[in-house]
Amino acid sequence: MGSSEVAESPPPDRRGERARGIVRGIGELLITLGLVLLLFVFYEVYVTDWFSARQQQAAGQRLRQHWQQRPPGQPAAPPVDGDGFAELYIPKLGHDYRYTVLEGTDPRTLSHGPGHYAGTAMPGEQGNLAIAGHRIGRGAPFGDIDRLAACDALVVETASEWYVYRVLPMRDQLAGWNPGADPRCTGVAPIGGPYTGLAGQEIVRPEQGEVIYPVPGKPPTTLPREQQTRLITLTTCHPWYSAQQRLIVHGVLVKRYPKEPAHPELRPPELEET
Repeated sequence: MGSSEVAESPPPDRRGERARGIVRGIGELLITLGLVLLLFVFYEVYVTDWFSARQQQAAGQRLRQHWQQRPPGQPAAPPVDGDGFAELYIPKLGHDYRYTVLEGTDPRTLSHGPGHYAGTAMPGEQGNLAIAGHRIGRGAPFGDIDRLAACDALVVETASEWYVYRVLPMRDQLAGWNPGADPRCTGVAPIGGPYTGLAGQEIVRPEQGEVIYPVPGKPPTTLPREQQTRLITLTTCHPWYSAQQRLIVHGVLVKRYPKEPAHPELRPPELEET
């Protein structure tokens, strides 16, 4: 009887299978992380905007009701943490740009709208009216303030008055400031004395809190209250999707309009600017 040989199968490539398994696992992990990141971005940009819009609308309604119920001529009470006390309009960012400014800059308050730095000036006062706001998500009230240019209006409404601030000249405009025939620039010019060098926009580190001082960048005792210029300062994170720096916008008060109780429909013409 003849003998026969049986061919043996080649051994399985165990290392190749393990490598493919590892690559497949890494790929699935990356896809999962990507989906989680997309969901996080969606939540931060859209879901928080929706919640903030509702809270902001409610704050505005409460403020308007308070103004309507306030007896004429009664001095305004100091704002309570978390409550609205003024409305901020920036016509350059759209005719419908209006946010209720809340007292305080804690995370919860800022999730409902722009917040007033406690201890800084109130609208129209000498000193620096300083307001913080988110740039991404949570309504992003200051998402586009990098678009502001010299002489753009920042209008603040209170129970009894309208205050018109305008953005100061940019840094590259300070030395040879020439507003030309632009009527919007009336009252806007580089400020001298201890304010010398103060520009309409600057980028600073997060710890540079001196930008909201009465004389930005200088010690709080630099000038007595009665000699301080009436300023407004807006602060937000920079760049987008980062808290690495802060974008700062400075403006100066140029005009004020007392409200007329008999004509509540009257509004400053600056609100119609584009």
